This record gives sequence, C-alpha cells and structure tokens, in this order.
Amino acid sequence: MFEFKIINECPVTGARAGEFTTPRGVIKTPVFMPVGTQATVKAMTRPELEEIGAQIILGNTYHLYLRPGTEVIGSAGGLHSFMGWPHPILTDSGGFQVFSLSELRKITDDGALFRSHIDGSKHFMTPEASMNVQKILGSDIAMCFDECVKLPASEDTSRAAVERTVNWARRCKNFWTDNEIKNQALFGIVQGALFEDQRRECAERLTEIGFDGYAVGGLSVGETHEEMYRILDVTHRTLPRDRPRYLMGVGMPENLIEGIARGIDMFDCVLPTRNGRNGNLFVPSGRINIKNARFERDFSPIDETCDCYACKNYTKAYIRHLYRAGEILASRLCTWHNLRFLIRLVNEARRSIINRKYPEFIAKRRFSDSIAEDFNDQ
Repeated sequence: MFEFKIINECPVTGARAGEFTTPRGVIKTPVFMPVGTQATVKAMTRPELEEIGAQIILGNTYHLYLRPGTEVIGSAGGLHSFMGWPHPILTDSGGFQVFSLSELRKITDDGALFRSHIDGSKHFMTPEASMNVQKILGSDIAMCFDECVKLPASEDTSRAAVERTVNWARRCKNFWTDNEIKNQALFGIVQGALFEDQRRECAERLTEIGFDGYAVGGLSVGETHEEMYRILDVTHRTLPRDRPRYLMGVGMPENLIEGIARGIDMFDCVLPTRNGRNGNLFVPSGRINIKNARFERDFSPIDETCDCYACKNYTKAYIRHLYRAGEILASRLCTWHNLRFLIRLVNEARRSIINRKYPEFIAKRRFSDSIAEDFNDQ
C-alpha cells in the first residue's frame, strides 16, 4: 500500500524529486507538511489548506492522547474523520514532546514517565503504547517512539539515547508486525546528537530493522546551521536510497533548500504558523515583521510574487492595522501567507530537480537574515 519512487535526482547535490504513494493519495516530494498538533493547523480550515497546496499534515500523539483522548477520536472513526481531513496525515510519536517537558518526565529503558502539562496527571508512555495510540488515530504515517537529547549533549548521554531509540524502534516494529498493521507506514527516527559516528550507526541499525521511511530527529534544537548540514551529510550517505527521508521540526526556508540538497524529502515545522501569529513573515529577501512602523503606509502586498489569498487581496498597511487593532484576521492572513510561501518553495525546488536545474535554483534562493529592527514593534 506504500511505495516511494524517485522521479529524478540531482547528480550534483543529491536532491530528489519523488512520489510517495499512500492509501489516501500520492505525496509529491520534496514536501512541506503543515503542523496540526491538536487536530488542527492553527487558524486554517480544510478548504484553505487545500487551496495553498497542503498534501499532508501532522497530528501529535502526545497532545491527542491527553486531549481529547483516544476514546473520543476512536469513536469518531479515527483522526481523519474527527478533523474532517481526507488527505494523508503523519503522527509524531510524542517523543519530542516528552523530551520538551524536561522537569515533568523521567526516561527509563521501558519508556517515559511524565506528567501532563494540562492537569499534572501521571502517564507512562512505552513504545507499544505510542504505537497503539497511533493505530487508533489511524494516521497514514506513524513514527517510532524515540529519545531526543538536549544539545549540547555529552557523548555518553547521546550514546545512551541512541541505544534506547534503536531498542524502542525494534519494539515499535514488533508491535506493527504482531498486530498486522497494513494501512499505516512506519518510520524510524535517527538520533545521535552532533556525533557523526553515532548518527551513522543509528541509521545503519534502523535500516537493518527495516522501515517504510526514515526520519532525522534531534536537530533544530539549538545547533548551528553548519552543524545541522554536517549531520545531514552523514545521514544522506547512510540511509537507504529507496525510502523517503524526513527532517523533523525544520522550517526555515534556507534550511529547507539545504536539506533538499542533502536528499531530504519531507519537512515539518510550527514556525510558519507560530511566526504568522506574531506578524513575522517570510519574503524572498528574508523575513519581515509586519507590525513595524515602516509598513504603516505601505500599500503593496506582503510579497509581489506570492499567489496566496493574503497577498492577492490585502496590503502590508492593512495587515499591520489589523495587528495593532488586535484583530484575529491578522494572524490568519499571515499564517496563510507563511504556509503558502514554504509550500511554493518546495514545489519550485521539485520542478527544478525534475528539470535538472537544482544548483541554479539554490543560487537564486539565498535568504538573508532580516534586519533586527524588522522584529521590533515600533
């Protein structure tokens, strides 16, 4: 029911244009996946997501397990029915969310003991429990339960997390096999902090277990861009060529372009929606803050080249006014634009790979950091 096919590959960089077939449709890669942590992409409706070209969205096991709970979603017929989204869904295992709880959790070889961030209640999540929740959610792609370490991490701390991640991945795969789950793909997650030998070993051991796809986790958590790219160079050469590769939690435009150049097929991040709610916008030259005073009389769209609803219908001056007036529409319009910006970016990257022009595409898409004053609400 799942097949990954490479349509074209850049011989210079390793960038790939592919198709990942799922029961709910073919995902054309590279792809950016909007994050719908709590069964919704914040501020966006299904028709709006379809309009901007979203092929697949994310849900999160940790959050949906706590609220509204698997009983409610299971009674609704699964996550697709519950949220009214008929297209592919990927569910994160909850490992990163447990990691981010910090003082509220304790990791053992058996699983993770944590307290709910909602009401403080105690829960114990094992690899099997995470798999069972994702089975009930009915996502098209499920992620293995893994351990993500905080950077910078010592070699010993990272090594212990790699061992746990591989052992948990094997338990996840056994649960998949024992329950004869056919309609969900299962992805393993490569950990290893910033240690190249550990990343390589983790990727090799996960490949031996065998998964439908492989993710690179534990990045975009404080390392430099150069460190991220160095680790991606290692995984690019180690992971199997015939499976999709997913870089978790990365959404800066420049990171997407460089990730694609290193053989990454799938991306997700809360950045476009979170930034949109705060008025921070992606533009071809970098980033701007629409709340800045210099946009008070700027009657041009956010981006002249963008085809999103916000850019086709409104000006910077108007959207700035909405923010300063506390209007919800401001957050919606900026979220709309940011998501469309990233989806357009990866779509353009795909076309350039198919046309054998990805190096030229990279040269034309050099994003600069915004001037600091753009992020001050003057």
